[in-house]
Amino acid sequence: MLTDVTIVLLGLVFCSSLYWLFAYRSVARFRTRSAAGPTDAPPITILKPVLNDDGQLYLNLRSFCEQDYPRYEILFGVRSPDDPAVPVVERLTREFPQLDLACVVTGAPIGSNRKVSTLDVLSRRARYDMLVVADADMRVTRDYLRAVAAPLADPSVGLVTCLYRGVAVGGVASTLGAMFINEWLIPGAIVGTRLAPLRNAFGATLACRQAVLAAIGGFAALADYLADDYVMGEMISRRGLRVELAPYLVSNIVVERSLRSLVSHELRWARTFRTVRPLPFAASMVTHGIALACLLVAVAGPTRVVLAALAANVLVRCGGQVLLYRRLGLPLGWSTTLLVPFRDVLSFVLSGLSFLGRHVQWGNECFTVDADGKLHPVLGTGTTTSPRALSRPTRS
Repeated sequence: MLTDVTIVLLGLVFCSSLYWLFAYRSVARFRTRSAAGPTDAPPITILKPVLNDDGQLYLNLRSFCEQDYPRYEILFGVRSPDDPAVPVVERLTREFPQLDLACVVTGAPIGSNRKVSTLDVLSRRARYDMLVVADADMRVTRDYLRAVAAPLADPSVGLVTCLYRGVAVGGVASTLGAMFINEWLIPGAIVGTRLAPLRNAFGATLACRQAVLAAIGGFAALADYLADDYVMGEMISRRGLRVELAPYLVSNIVVERSLRSLVSHELRWARTFRTVRPLPFAASMVTHGIALACLLVAVAGPTRVVLAALAANVLVRCGGQVLLYRRLGLPLGWSTTLLVPFRDVLSFVLSGLSFLGRHVQWGNECFTVDADGKLHPVLGTGTTTSPRALSRPTRS
């Protein structure tokens, strides 16, 4: 007999299948294209916070040095001159003497978000009006700057952002991390843009003009927020300007050394999403159809109806994965497909755990996140810093 719990779980599993069918259709309609860029091709300053060298840093940064764009500078920000990323920047400076590359030592952070603190220093050293922010684990093609600069030719656009695809660099943890980006973040983001105007940004790329950044208080206004990209998009939207999604996919090179680091990373992401959009995040639990179907098997037993529901969700996810990876231009092997059930269950568990606390691990530091999305360092973890205190930056 069907109990109330069984009926609810069956309904959720059915809704999950419908969601994924809609999501895959939305991804299939999403178009990326090369952009010629604005006619006058205004000069651009790329702000690039870097920390340590994960073995992929050189190739990631080099891709930004090979842009088919007439005039731009790149400011690399490090917190210490002893950072392992500094030799990589120095190597690029020697290899590209014709480019305006500089390494800026930013010193102590001005807030809890260390990356934003670095961006605050870099933005004040920027030579050009148009700013492009891109994380150090991103890799791009030669037409990247043209693609993100083009929408800013429209004065109603205040911020340009990009979606990003995950590219694994060997190992199960790295593959699972890339799967999370490709099979959860991208479909969810595209579905969101179909349901409502975009009001938030994605950290893969943030492009705006200096005047727009100054109008929201600069990066200093974001220095204590966990989801700085999301808050930046909201602040700019509230000023009546649009957040534009550029027709370009950045490649996020995923380097995860272990399952433990993957879990820590994704739990931080989950608590970020839960903080900035609590109701949509709670509703997103329905997207984990395989995990819900497994829960249904545990509750109702392996009946024909229950097993059919589980099989349908596995079929929808695995079949949709083929379409998704083709659309993203990514290779797909059997090993990745076999990981789909585990990936779904892991995401479901981490989503549930995100409701059980407000602590996040970021690097070697631990923080608590309050209801407004602001970070507060936990005493005794990581390095001790003096908020709002900056050492004098140097430029080499």
